[in-house]
Amino acid sequence: MAESETLQGLAARVLAAGEEAAAVLALPERHWIDGAWQAPAAGRSLESWDPGSGRAYARFAAGDAADVSEAVASAREGFRRWSATAPAERGRVLQRAAELLRAEAARFAVAESLDCGKPLGEAAGDVRGAARAFEYYAGACDKLQGETIPLGRDYLAYTLIEPVGVTAHVIPWNYPISTAARGLAPALAAGCSVVAKPAEQTPMTALLLAELLQRAGLPDGVCNVVTGTGAEAGAPLVADPAVRHVTFTGSVETGRTVMAAAARSIASVTLELGGKSPVVVLADCDREAALEGVMGAIWENAGQICSAGSRLVVERGLHDGFLEELVRRTRALSLGHGLRDPQVGPISSPAQLARIRGYVEAAKARGVAVATGGETTVDPETGAGWFFQPTILDALEPSDPCVQEEIFGPVLSVQVAEDAAHALALANGTDYGLVAGIYTRDVDRALALARDLDCGQVYVNEYFAGGIETPFGGNRLSGFGREKGLDGLRAYCKVKSVAARIRAS
Repeated sequence: MAESETLQGLAARVLAAGEEAAAVLALPERHWIDGAWQAPAAGRSLESWDPGSGRAYARFAAGDAADVSEAVASAREGFRRWSATAPAERGRVLQRAAELLRAEAARFAVAESLDCGKPLGEAAGDVRGAARAFEYYAGACDKLQGETIPLGRDYLAYTLIEPVGVTAHVIPWNYPISTAARGLAPALAAGCSVVAKPAEQTPMTALLLAELLQRAGLPDGVCNVVTGTGAEAGAPLVADPAVRHVTFTGSVETGRTVMAAAARSIASVTLELGGKSPVVVLADCDREAALEGVMGAIWENAGQICSAGSRLVVERGLHDGFLEELVRRTRALSLGHGLRDPQVGPISSPAQLARIRGYVEAAKARGVAVATGGETTVDPETGAGWFFQPTILDALEPSDPCVQEEIFGPVLSVQVAEDAAHALALANGTDYGLVAGIYTRDVDRALALARDLDCGQVYVNEYFAGGIETPFGGNRLSGFGREKGLDGLRAYCKVKSVAARIRAS
């Protein structure tokens, strides 16, 4: 693969390679443990599937408890070296990682698009965001400082900020490199070591990232990646007594299991779970900005985003015209293989496609109005792949399953509000509390809604506003703990206080 090859050129070459795509990208087939590629202990492997074609294109290691145990042992040794490394040097390593990731962005973006199906432009944006995460936390390494505590002139009291130790990172399939970076970068900045377990649907960029970190100067054993299923590799990882913190992104049910497993070792956890996030559009909004925001909030990554704006809460006076234009724009969206960079890509797996179809078919059976979409489909160019039409369900009741439950696909559920107060009640009317969007020209009304919405992050007049600098996480069933921003460092740190009596000589 030529260093100067463009993103589009590499994508075209990989797309043409079909089942040989893994060879073009030089994708790994083994775990990354103790600074080297290592074969799985049991000698087993799994297939990686291209959602855009519905075809297997690579194989990777099927890890188990033996592989996890080896990776954790490596991480324990790596932690001793890395935690003793000067903070400024840790920062230099993370900065070099950011630079390498930007230099090799085309390979990472194409691998990400191929593995999880998302459009190439979105994958490239994810890689840029990952590089920025390492850059951001590189600058934080030598700013993790304690403070002095005034106990009086006869005492010296101060705090030390220390890394928690070995950390486990369970990475989801919808944003593999983004989620890996937002967890690994602060953990490494704090001086922790890492064992990551990417989703079995999307293992590739986590493996590539671990090898890149070594080239950036990370010592052997500090970052390890074990691939495999959740049951065979994820479960023993989060239950390992040497793991002192678990960062998990995934479903509510699996999150409960992870928290219970970590509790046996009294390990701390960060849980970023599901969402059913509302986009509140009031009648006085900038209509064009709101339309663009709603479109991006639900159709990006085919709606397979925990923070997707999967509920449109629109004021009644705006509803009819707004929905008409939303439907028109939605029907004009292009679908196709991610490497051809369509506006909407495929669904990650047949199981997820069946889940989405099940929700929509049940809604139809209840008499829910389908404004557009509602059917499975295929890549119009090849007739292959796992796709679902962008779908809008109109005028849903608050208790409807498509309002209350996370579908995790390109399905927008519309709720009609009488006014801002009613919109707030509808927006807060689920068990989730991850993010929310607000579109209004009234600053006071926007700030009042932001204050009263029960969620971890609020976007005003731009959905997905912010970046690595802004803390992210949920309330209620959406989990707890925060990633990104300086708050994202706290999970990987522990505080030690020291108090000394000063006696006169």
